[in-house]
Amino acid sequence: MGSVLALSSGPGHHNCPPRWERRDGRLPNPGSFHSLHRSCKDVFPQQIEGVKMILNKTLSSFFKVSHTLHLSAVSPSYYRFHVEHLQSDDYSKDKDAPALIGEMDSSGSLNAHALLHVTERVRARTVFQTQQSQFVTWQFETEYRGNDFTTAVTVANPDVLRESVILVAHFLQSVSSGLVLGGELVYHRGRAEEGGILTLAGQYSRPNWVATLNAGKGGAHASYYHRANKQIQVGVEFEASTRTQETTTSFGYQMELPEANMVFRGMINSRCIIGGVLEKRLTPLPATLIMGAFVNHRGDKLQVGLGINVG
Repeated sequence: MGSVLALSSGPGHHNCPPRWERRDGRLPNPGSFHSLHRSCKDVFPQQIEGVKMILNKTLSSFFKVSHTLHLSAVSPSYYRFHVEHLQSDDYSKDKDAPALIGEMDSSGSLNAHALLHVTERVRARTVFQTQQSQFVTWQFETEYRGNDFTTAVTVANPDVLRESVILVAHFLQSVSSGLVLGGELVYHRGRAEEGGILTLAGQYSRPNWVATLNAGKGGAHASYYHRANKQIQVGVEFEASTRTQETTTSFGYQMELPEANMVFRGMINSRCIIGGVLEKRLTPLPATLIMGAFVNHRGDKLQVGLGINVG
């Protein structure tokens, strides 16, 4: 279920509390439910393996394309074409936020994402994903952002013939300038089973740190993000699942060296996995060199990756 909902969250490293600060004395909007743990997750490095080359091209102020070539000895190599059409309306809270996104790889798999700002407060989102010739995910989401609350409803994978559907409802309320409370209700129905899961969520944020907790029947997810200074940020995550009976604790950090045009992200978790990714801006060229390595001491595995992002 988590993989379905994750598609509606936009990629990118933000490294800041997902709160809209206001100076008029009113409570801020709590933002999206999917963004509760984003500040902490953006500190952790993204695993890289093999050789990857990304070529980005801006065709106009609203149109961007990119080509990705990934060569790997562990997983199948692929080519991916990515296209974005940016928003041009006045209701967008984020500058250059993608309105239409499309991706297709060499195997024929497609990932399409559409975001529409209906009004200043209402957003509509649609996601379609195929695995070669088979539909994997199709979901529709509507989100309303009030002055101090956010509510959203998502319909995922509706199938009339199989009598199956997944319904998700989110609600977040700003209780104070730093405290947000809310929850998520997931209902799924199929021919063989039917049920629901309620998850409660809370977040407390200060100017330099954010603490977030999700807890419910399916498990718990807690995170803590702290900005030590302009160069160093750290994050700690704890995840527990009642279905798999497993718990994982992870520590990550990000170090920025503006003088050297470098950003380093590292992590270590309770599964004895240690990894790090170094990003180096190759000025004056419009390119970024990415080098990463991840070691699984328990599984005696090593993954090394090298990439370059041009444009």
